[in-house]
Amino acid sequence: MLDVKNLQVAYGESQIINQLSFSVAKKETLAIMGRNGMGKTTLMKALIGILKCRQGSVEIDGLDVAKFDSFKRVGSGLAYVPQGRQIFPTLSVEDNIRTGLSSVGKRKIDDWIYTLFPVLKDMRRRRGGNLSGGQQQQLAIARALVSEPKVLLLDEPTEGIQPSIIKDIARMLNEIKKLRDITIVVSEQVLSFTLEIADRILVMEGGRFVHEDLRANVDEAKIHQYLAV
Repeated sequence: MLDVKNLQVAYGESQIINQLSFSVAKKETLAIMGRNGMGKTTLMKALIGILKCRQGSVEIDGLDVAKFDSFKRVGSGLAYVPQGRQIFPTLSVEDNIRTGLSSVGKRKIDDWIYTLFPVLKDMRRRRGGNLSGGQQQQLAIARALVSEPKVLLLDEPTEGIQPSIIKDIARMLNEIKKLRDITIVVSEQVLSFTLEIADRILVMEGGRFVHEDLRANVDEAKIHQYLAV
């Protein structure tokens, strides 16, 4: 469903990602782990088109979107939940979700969104800025899902969220994958969360992949070594 080949991304003359390749199957959840500064967020921004890639292809269900603007990538089946959530604090919950509809030409929020996120239905008239961190993360995920993506990208979804809510987000992502036939790619540093959701784990260091595990065979000690500061 997602096939990335020979991706190169740079900030000015500084090469951050060089010749990176990976694939994610339909209905697979891939976790990309690594310390801060290892290139995870750069990769996510390159996949959604916020950063331009110097070279390489990004295929969604066989369509290369590497030259597309971000809104065209969303229309082609890619959705993005950014680090820090970046919801609109002065807009209502409902209006925040509606902003995710603009790129796919829809106006109505489907009922299944509120079935997945009942707290957002209860708070749909409340301003986004008045929600807790965990509720804002749910809002950011709901906003991404209304475009009915084939591939959902999440950048550091547990950042700034208390442990009990992290477990709720893990359950939610697993439910989304079951109900919506969706592929998920998540960048993360919290291994316990990753083990709740991921089918496969890739560890990134210095803009390249240095370790890979299936969840069933995961070497937690080795991954912790990569994550240690």
